[in-house]
Amino acid sequence: MEKKEKVQVANPKSSLGQALNPQTEQIKFTDLGLSKEALQAVTSMGFEEPTPIQAKTIPILLQGKDAIGQAQTGTGKTAAYGIPIVEKIDPRNFMVQAIILTPTRELAIQVAEEMNKIGRFRKIQAVPIYGGQSIERQIRSLRKGVQIVVGTPGRVIDHIERKTLRLNYIKIVVLDEADEMLDMGFVDDITTILKETPKE
Repeated sequence: MEKKEKVQVANPKSSLGQALNPQTEQIKFTDLGLSKEALQAVTSMGFEEPTPIQAKTIPILLQGKDAIGQAQTGTGKTAAYGIPIVEKIDPRNFMVQAIILTPTRELAIQVAEEMNKIGRFRKIQAVPIYGGQSIERQIRSLRKGVQIVVGTPGRVIDHIERKTLRLNYIKIVVLDEADEMLDMGFVDDITTILKETPKE
């Protein structure tokens, strides 16, 4: 049986939610109302047409709505939420505006790499933060100014407690592989992190 990954996307500025069924008729990236920079990014990454999860998710997230999506591995799930994140971030503001929580360091690294590719032409930076790597190195990266943080819940809380990560400018929160994080017992950590994001 092919593994499926679930993504939950939470936008602190919206109470709207919509379940996603990735089955949709084929459309083009140019039909999605993306910026020139976003279209450059998807072309450079080798995407020719949106996958079903991308075609269904991107318009919903661009409207600022909440979404829960599930798709098979290899269907472009990260770009499905990553493209709208990059479109909504202000590249002139070097405060953290989006946070993506992942259950493992490996996924945090992978997602951060993907987000940097998506944000390349808008000069938007993502940094991974996770246990097992020098926290001082991560602090230096955060102090340089980044718009997106991708991290494991425990290490994100470490930075919040050290005041090396502030979430008061957060526009978008993503729980990547939300079901796995809950199975691993991260519910309290996730709740703690969400409380640090803006109420509005």
